[in-house]
Amino acid sequence: MPGLFQGLEIGKRALLSHQYNLQTIGHNIANVNTPGYTRQRVSISATYPEQSAVGQIGSGIQVDNVRQIRDLFLGEQYRETQKYYGQWSYKEKILSQVESLFNEPNDNALNDLLDDFWDSWSQLSTNADSSNNREIILAKADQLVNGFHQLAWNLSNLRESIDRDMNNLTYEINSLTREIANLNKQIKTVELGDNRANDLRDARDLLTDQLADIIDVNTVELTNGATRVYIGSMILVDGSDQFDIGTITENKDGQPMSTLVWEGTKVELRNLNGELSGLLEMRDEIIPEYQARLNELARSLVTEVNLIHQSGYGEDGSTNIAFFDPNYTDASTIRLNSIIEDNINKIVSSAGLDGDNLIALAISDLRNSKVMSSGTKSLNEYYNSLVGSLGVGVLEATSFTSNYELMLNQIDNSRQSVQGVSLDEEMANMVKAQHAYDAAARVITAMDQALDTVISGMGIVGR
Repeated sequence: MPGLFQGLEIGKRALLSHQYNLQTIGHNIANVNTPGYTRQRVSISATYPEQSAVGQIGSGIQVDNVRQIRDLFLGEQYRETQKYYGQWSYKEKILSQVESLFNEPNDNALNDLLDDFWDSWSQLSTNADSSNNREIILAKADQLVNGFHQLAWNLSNLRESIDRDMNNLTYEINSLTREIANLNKQIKTVELGDNRANDLRDARDLLTDQLADIIDVNTVELTNGATRVYIGSMILVDGSDQFDIGTITENKDGQPMSTLVWEGTKVELRNLNGELSGLLEMRDEIIPEYQARLNELARSLVTEVNLIHQSGYGEDGSTNIAFFDPNYTDASTIRLNSIIEDNINKIVSSAGLDGDNLIALAISDLRNSKVMSSGTKSLNEYYNSLVGSLGVGVLEATSFTSNYELMLNQIDNSRQSVQGVSLDEEMANMVKAQHAYDAAARVITAMDQALDTVISGMGIVGR
C-alpha cells in the first residue's frame, strides 16, 4: 500500500543506487591509466510497482549489476594481430643483429678482407721474387681466415642466444598461464553468487593479451566464468588447471638446441606463432641458411685457390702445395696450410720453374671468376648477394613489423574507444549522479518532514 514509509524506501533505494553509481564512476576515474582496465557501468532498473486504488504506483529503482563495456570482436582481433606483430618484431630484432655482425659495408668486414686478399696476389704478380709481397699475402690471408672465423663464431653464438630466449619465453609462458589459472579460480568463486568479477576479468584479459604476443592462443569462456586457453587444439589452461610446457635438448646441425614440448613428455608443440614462431624460424631456418652460405663461400675459396696454387711452383721449386688446408673448409674451421705458414717460399707465383707470375695473376683474377652459383657469380658477387639478401630480409621484417604495429594501434584505439575510460564522459556522469543523489536525499527529507507532521502535528488541535 503506497504511503510515506514507502516513500522513504524509494528515497533509500535511490540513495544507494546513485551511491553505487558514484563509486563506480570514481573507480573508472582512478583507473584511467591502468593497463588492461575496462570501464564499468552500473546497470539500474525500476523496481516492480505496487498496486493501489488508482493503479500501479512506482516503487523506485534498484541496481541490477555492474557490467563492463567491451567489444569481444575487437579483443579477438587485437590478439590475432598481436601474434603476427610478436613474430615479425622478433625477426626484425634478430635480423638486425645478423646485419650488424656482417657489418657491411665497412673497413675490415669480410668483403674488404676478400679484396685485400686478391690485391695482395696482384701485388705479388708485379714482383714475383719479393719475399715482402709473400709476407703481405700471408698476413692478408690470415686476416681473411680470422674474418671467416669471427663471423661464423658470432652467428653460432647468436643462434645459441636465441635458443636461450626459448627457455626464457617458456618460463614466461608458464608463469602467465599459472596466473590465468589462479585468476580463473578466483573468478569462479566470486561469481558463484551471480556477481561479476570485473576487475579480476580485466587482469585475466591483460595476461591473455601478453600470452598472445608469445604464442598463438585461443580462448573459450566457460559457463562458470573461467576460461579455457588453447594453443592450437591443445589446452594450456582449463579453468583453474594449468599445463606447463618445457624443453628437451636435441642435436641440430651439430649444436645442442632446445625443442619445445609438453612438460614431462616428448610431444613437440605445434601452431606456435607469436615470438616463438619468429624465434624458431630464425634459429632453425634463417641463421642456418646464412651459416650454410658462408660455409659454401669458404669451401669454394679453399677449393679454387688450392686448385690454382697446387698447379704452380714455389720459390724453392716445390709444387702441389695447397695454400689453404684442404681438410678444413667451413667458415668456422678454414685455415692456412701449415707448410705455407712455416715457409713463405712455398707460396706459389709461377706456373713453371722460369719464375713467371701466372699463378699469382690467376689467383688474383679469382676476384672476377664465375666460380659460384653454377658459374653465374664470382666469390665476391656471391658474398655481396648474401649481404644483399640479408638487407632485403631486414627491410621486409621492418616493413611487416611497422605494418602490424600500425594495425595493432588502430585496433587498440578502436577497442579503447569502446572500453577505455573517458575523463570527460566520467565527469559528466559524475555530475548527473551527484545531482540525482542530492535529489534522492531531498526526497527522504521531504518524507521525513511529512511523517513528522503526521506523528507530531495531527490531532492536537483543541487539546
